[in-house]
Amino acid sequence: MLSREQELELIDTLRGSYPDAFGLDEELWTRQSLHTLIQSRFELPLDAGAVGAYLRAWGLGPREPRERACGLCVGAVERWVRTEYPAITRAAQEHLAEVYWLGRVRLRGTMPAADVVSAVSSRGRVRFMITTPSVDPPLPRDFVLRLSGDEQRTVHLIVDGSWPRNEWPRRLPRRIVLHPLPSCGRAVAA
Repeated sequence: MLSREQELELIDTLRGSYPDAFGLDEELWTRQSLHTLIQSRFELPLDAGAVGAYLRAWGLGPREPRERACGLCVGAVERWVRTEYPAITRAAQEHLAEVYWLGRVRLRGTMPAADVVSAVSSRGRVRFMITTPSVDPPLPRDFVLRLSGDEQRTVHLIVDGSWPRNEWPRRLPRRIVLHPLPSCGRAVAA
């Protein structure tokens, strides 16, 4: 296991960087690319399960749609899942696209503070980046573009209330389709 000092060093290393900066063949951080970085940087024989435990501790991983809503929006989100979400999954299947749930969580106990922007696929694959939070940070355009990958695959992104719509990237390629999860405007970042 990483010591707390090593974990904080790892978070600082990941902040604002992507795996390709370390010679890794991934557009965004995944459990596997993080595992590879930890092994090379700290020379620790961690297994993939231990890396998954770090991701869970950082607030990453599959969450139910209702967990992505503030308390005032739970009913609206549940209705949305019943009425809107099936059409999104059908459209994604027709275009051989991936569906991702986007969100943001705040990592506690880091200086300076850190946010983790994450995308969890409908298959449970987690892709993420670590940023330094600012007041009302926009949804990072480069993160959204990297989800589509070098192959420029079509992706449907369900964006939770972490970002108001006016903070979404503009003029995205047609292969990237953003869908808002119902939100009353209250941030759901942990």
